[in-house]
Amino acid sequence: MHLLNKYVPRTEFESYEDFKKNYTVNVPEGFNFAYDIIDEWAKLDPKKPALVWRDDFGNEERYTFRDLMLMSNRAANMLMDKGIGKGDKVMLILKQRVEVWVTILALHKIGAVVIPASFQLTKKDIVYRCNAADIRMIIAADDAEIISHVGESVADCRTLIGVGIVGKNIPAFEGVADGYVFDYRTEIKNYSDELERIPNKTSDEMLIYFSSGTTGMPKMLLHDYSYPLGHIVTAKYWQCVEDGGLHLTQSDSGWAKFGWGKIYGQWICGAVIVAYDTEKFIPKKMLETMRDLKLTTFCAPPTMYRFLLREEDVENYELNSIHHFCTAGEALNPDVIERLRGLTGSEIYEGFGQSEGTVLIANFPWMKVKPGAMGKPSPIYNIDIVDDNMNSCEDGIVGRVVIRDVDKYHPPGLIREYYRDEEAQNKAFYNGCYDTGDTAWRDSDGYFWYVGRSDDIIKCSGYRIGPFEVENALHTHPAVIECAVTAAPDPIRGQVVKATIVLAPGYEPSDELKKDIQNHVKRVTAPYKYPRIVDFVKELPKTTSGKIRRVEIRNKDNNK
Repeated sequence: MHLLNKYVPRTEFESYEDFKKNYTVNVPEGFNFAYDIIDEWAKLDPKKPALVWRDDFGNEERYTFRDLMLMSNRAANMLMDKGIGKGDKVMLILKQRVEVWVTILALHKIGAVVIPASFQLTKKDIVYRCNAADIRMIIAADDAEIISHVGESVADCRTLIGVGIVGKNIPAFEGVADGYVFDYRTEIKNYSDELERIPNKTSDEMLIYFSSGTTGMPKMLLHDYSYPLGHIVTAKYWQCVEDGGLHLTQSDSGWAKFGWGKIYGQWICGAVIVAYDTEKFIPKKMLETMRDLKLTTFCAPPTMYRFLLREEDVENYELNSIHHFCTAGEALNPDVIERLRGLTGSEIYEGFGQSEGTVLIANFPWMKVKPGAMGKPSPIYNIDIVDDNMNSCEDGIVGRVVIRDVDKYHPPGLIREYYRDEEAQNKAFYNGCYDTGDTAWRDSDGYFWYVGRSDDIIKCSGYRIGPFEVENALHTHPAVIECAVTAAPDPIRGQVVKATIVLAPGYEPSDELKKDIQNHVKRVTAPYKYPRIVDFVKELPKTTSGKIRRVEIRNKDNNK
């Protein structure tokens, strides 16, 4: 029996309407992804492949589900021996080392809470997270910069009892007891690969993401044990992963995108996850990996597609093994869509979601792709676009994207709460709804079109302008490789549109180029939306997860 059929009573649908109406997911009490998916696959087929790991230096390792079961059992026994138990918080700063998958599974088995973290965190970030969540242990890769920041942090982290290091370079932190820092790979070998199941409730705390902090300090997003089941839609029906097929979502393990594309839904569906443990994104190496491994499905942010398709010899890479491409996160310019279609004959399926949930809106297999559209709602969420009085907006009218009826039915995949943050909880959950904080409009065919974060809407001379649509227009200009559109204060209009732009190779800042970009936007969208201010920069301010910090640009303009 295919595991997917245990949780989705019906897996094949004739149309989007059939999918939306009849898709259901079974969330059994006591569900645990590590025991019920990984260990179950291992028992059904001990040789079934699960993970292909590759790095920048040509090293490659392959693991079966049985390998992962045994390794995670050893890790669970080791962590419990070191004092980690049910409900304890453990932060992982592991890039894409194989141990990130092993440790996540081990913590799920114990009932401890996983806190993924980016390798870009500094001392301030680490101390804040440790004390906000009462983190008990950090497990980190032996990267010199990571070790340095962790070592600087431990004295200020009130609840830490130890640090595990994955790799060969085991540091000696000052002022800590013997055994506080331990060699993860060496010690795990000393523990049994047998583990008796530890019961949990489906509603137990399983995972906390720290929000990427595009505004203010990061919030803690708490998910329970139903979260992986929400990602069946993400993996099966948006990413279209295949049982036994190789899937690559390029993401650091510290991002929520990792949960979207590199573990939960993919392994429920029986796909093989590809881990490309790269030190730095280099388009040629990524193309080589895609070609050599003969991927089946691929998911990446729009910026990565832009860089891949700008490679001069991209036509020489055989990518026809990839049956399905998808993307999310920002505007994808039409020339990228056309270029990929010309190279592979495939569309790029856009989707929309947040760290707070699974894929909310997407282009699903039965739908004609409308370039630039987010798609249509996932069947597990009752999604609507509403005005300030919570009334449903008519087609064509911009409103807030909400999930209705969460007080009657809490969908699997949606956060349980903003952990220890009553203000954020009350702002997002009210009137029986979850407010995403995003705005969009719906066309007459039922497709949703993104406008922007509610806080990012620009109010210029009575017009309401969404930054996303202006950014989309900017991306159709060949000189623009990255951009951020924000509101800049103006004494007459209140606010005006500002574009902060990173230029593509071969272009230099000039007044002539600025004027050309402004005129281009006037031609491809409503003229009143054009950026009256254009600022050329070397790079955009971003969070550790790669999201553009528009708030930083706005604050700088407001404080001038």
